[in-house]
Amino acid sequence: MRLLLDLGNTRLKWALQAQPEGWLARGAVDWQDHPAAALASAWAGLPRPARVLAASVVDAAREAQVEAVAQRLFDCAPTWLRTPAHACGVRNAYAEPQRLGVDRFLAMVAAHADGHAPCLLAGVGTALTLDALAADGRHLGGLIAPGPALMQQSLLGATAQVRLERPGVVVELADNTADAVASGCWHAAAALVERFATRATARLGATPQLILGGGDAASLLPLLSLPTRLSPDSVLRGLAVWADAS
Repeated sequence: MRLLLDLGNTRLKWALQAQPEGWLARGAVDWQDHPAAALASAWAGLPRPARVLAASVVDAAREAQVEAVAQRLFDCAPTWLRTPAHACGVRNAYAEPQRLGVDRFLAMVAAHADGHAPCLLAGVGTALTLDALAADGRHLGGLIAPGPALMQQSLLGATAQVRLERPGVVVELADNTADAVASGCWHAAAALVERFATRATARLGATPQLILGGGDAASLLPLLSLPTRLSPDSVLRGLAVWADAS
């Protein structure tokens, strides 16, 4: 039995996995909601895992909070996965492999293990990440941009007169500022995904699947004209594949 942890920019997702039964329990904690106390409460009734495996894109301070809770409750310090040059059939395109976000790498591991390569992966969260994965597991590279919500926050923070009285609705042509800001940012994200898909398809030499993950994936999905599959918990599933191989 193992506890899998995905420390993302906005929240921490976790799953207790038994083999071969699958997920026994799972949950998520927002970083704004006293995470140490929330995790202690969520994990208090869990059976003790033999291993705690973690993937993180956050700072050392938050990692230390999580490690302290795992150590106190389970007497088991997490094993932190740092992005490798290659693992589980996936080969990292970065010249400095550790600079590729481990969440992006694990999403590719999950897609490759599920037989979805060649594919394009879009992670829609605080950041919008895009990666191209060839059929043989070669990562061809990718792009990073602000996620749609962060685009809106950045616009409001950098302008003096753009002030919204309500959240905007995504429409094709807005007749008010709130909807114009929301629509512009979400359509910009959709357009980048589709442009990336067009350019990457030529490099892959085959028609790839588009796999959408991240907390805002379901919101972006209706704006895309490409055939797309949602892939929830891809980082946790990638961690499970990595754990099986290690």
